[in-house]
Amino acid sequence: MAKTALITGASAGLGTEFAKLFAADGHNVVLVARRVDRLEALAKELMSSHSIQAIAIRADLTEDDAPQKLHAELRNRGIDIDFLVNNAGFGSNGAFLEQDIERELNMIRVNVTALTHLTHVFLADMVKRGSGRVLNIGSTAGFQAGPFMATYYASKAYVISLSEALAAEVKGKGVSVTVSCPGPTETEFAGNAGNDKSQLFQSGLVAKADRVAKEAYAAMMSGDRMVIHGLMNKISTQSLRFIPRSVGQFIAAKLNQ
Repeated sequence: MAKTALITGASAGLGTEFAKLFAADGHNVVLVARRVDRLEALAKELMSSHSIQAIAIRADLTEDDAPQKLHAELRNRGIDIDFLVNNAGFGSNGAFLEQDIERELNMIRVNVTALTHLTHVFLADMVKRGSGRVLNIGSTAGFQAGPFMATYYASKAYVISLSEALAAEVKGKGVSVTVSCPGPTETEFAGNAGNDKSQLFQSGLVAKADRVAKEAYAAMMSGDRMVIHGLMNKISTQSLRFIPRSVGQFIAAKLNQ
């Protein structure tokens, strides 16, 4: 019997790559984002290529009731979610006091609040059934404070902490929670955040979205708690344990400017 994956932020980047991976393995997909035209085109492509069911649902995760509405809609359709991929998220670049506060708050609503809400409602269903997997998209940014991307770094620190805690809580219940922590990745993120010209994204260490997605997908399916993509990212995150926090923040500030 085919299982179903719910993927947020599925209209581009990692979200689209995750949808392709699930479909290639014969799983049905529920694609969620604001750009429903892209979702519908992707759904059509996946159904044609893999003979699976794909549903496109427009949702704005900055709206407080969006997760509950999505959960209710799927329940009314009789669709159980076996895999939840909390991929939706965005960032901003520049000094905190120069940012539009409503955009910063919307970032928290999407990166933190919606992710928490979606995880709560769908993870509860999984635990009741005794099966299911959750994949949250964190970032190497979540391992330290990040001047000039302050809210984004803080939001990803939350995602990592929440995911690791939940993984411990659901151990032995037939359910797993995985957090993927990629570094800079070739998606629309940098352009939307405004840091595509930063030293970080001009470093030559930007990963391909399909490779990041494949590694995260494999980690989720294996029930791993965390995956950090790329050797340099693994080294850099580990090195933070051995240097003063102020040094890490200085490096992050330089890379983000």
